[in-house]
Amino acid sequence: MTKKETTGFRSYYQDKDKQKGRRALPDEYFGDESEYKRGMIVTAHADDAEFSCSGTVAKWCAEGWEVVYVLCTDGSKGSEDRSITSEQLAAIRRQEQIDAGKVLGLKDVVFLGYPDGYLEPTLDLRRDIARQIRIHKPDVLICLNPVRDLNVFHGVNHPDHIASGEATMAAAFPAARDHLTFPELYFDEKLEPHKAAEAWIVGTNEPDFYSDVTDHIDTAIKALLEHKSQLGDFKPEDLDARMKEWRRDSAIGRGMKYAEAFKRIRFRM
Repeated sequence: MTKKETTGFRSYYQDKDKQKGRRALPDEYFGDESEYKRGMIVTAHADDAEFSCSGTVAKWCAEGWEVVYVLCTDGSKGSEDRSITSEQLAAIRRQEQIDAGKVLGLKDVVFLGYPDGYLEPTLDLRRDIARQIRIHKPDVLICLNPVRDLNVFHGVNHPDHIASGEATMAAAFPAARDHLTFPELYFDEKLEPHKAAEAWIVGTNEPDFYSDVTDHIDTAIKALLEHKSQLGDFKPEDLDARMKEWRRDSAIGRGMKYAEAFKRIRFRM
C-alpha cells in the first residue's frame, strides 16, 4: 500500500468524523497502514477473486505480502456442460484456482468445500472462516458484497456471493476477535484470537477506495486465464480488453490508468 493511499484513507475517515460533528480521530489511532503485510481474500467460488480483485492481489504479492485465498464452495455447479459431473467439475476448478494462485504468488489456497449453489451464512461457515482468520492473521480482508444491490451487475448477484460476504464480515467481527466465540477454536485448537485491521468489500455501488493496479493488470489477466472452465467462448484478447475496460472505468478521474474499487471498512475494536 502506497503512502498516498494510506494517507488518503486516514483523511477520509477524519473528514467524515468532522462532517458529522464528531471529534476526528488522531493519526495515532490508525497506525501505519504501510506496515500491512498479510492479506486474505474470502470468496464463494474459484475465479471470483480473479474477476474482481486480482490486480490488488498481484500488487500485494509483488510487494512481499503473504496472501491467502479462502474459497467457501467446491465450485461444483458452474457449468453448462451436460456431460460433466459435479465431482469432475469441482476437481477441475480446484486445480484451476491453484494454478491461478501460482501466477499471482499466493501463500496458500484454502478450500472449505461447501456445496456450490447452496451456500448460506450459517454459524458453521462463520466458524470456518474465523478459523482461517486466526490461522493466517490477515491485516486486510477482502470479501464480496454481503447485500443484494439492485444497482450492481444489473441487479443480479449470486446468492453464494452474498452469503460468503456476510459470513466473512461476521467472522472478522467479532468471531475471530473474541476467544469465547467458538471457544473450541481457542481451547481445543489453540488458535489465538486475531483482529483484522480492515475489510475491503468488492462489488458495491458505493466504493470509497481505489487500488491502483496499473502495474499489475497483466498478471491479473494471466491468472484469470487459468480458469478455462469458466471462460466459455471468451478469447484471451477479448478477456484482456474486458478486464482492462472495467478497471479503466474505475480509474477515471483518480490519476490512475487501471484501478479496482472497494468499500473500505476500518474495524474500530
